[in-house]
Amino acid sequence: MEIWINPACSKCRSAVGILDAEGARYTVRKYLEEPPSSDELRAVLERLGLEPWDITRTQETEAEELGVGAWGRTDAERERWIEALAAHPRLIQRPIITADDGSAVVGRSEDAVRDALARTGGGRTS
Repeated sequence: MEIWINPACSKCRSAVGILDAEGARYTVRKYLEEPPSSDELRAVLERLGLEPWDITRTQETEAEELGVGAWGRTDAERERWIEALAAHPRLIQRPIITADDGSAVVGRSEDAVRDALARTGGGRTS
């Protein structure tokens, strides 16, 4: 299991706290320091079952500067969104947890984090 976090984010710290309390095995990716590539974003979007606009933090200053609010949410515009997320990782919703079963969740709630744990066989260390 991997979790993409911004350590300054309270939702990320909460998710990590839940994983630690449950004894989960996971790796941390500080995605602002190690931004995902466009290919990695496509893969995680497939795992999430979401579109790039679904995981875009549209209220961020960078989003307003880019004008993403006016971008189309269509297949034709999909790559534009992915490229923007790759170039501006601060726009990526957080935390994102990839579970061992090939799925992923946006872990903004305790229930979502626990769902990822369940998909990873509880995630417990041995």
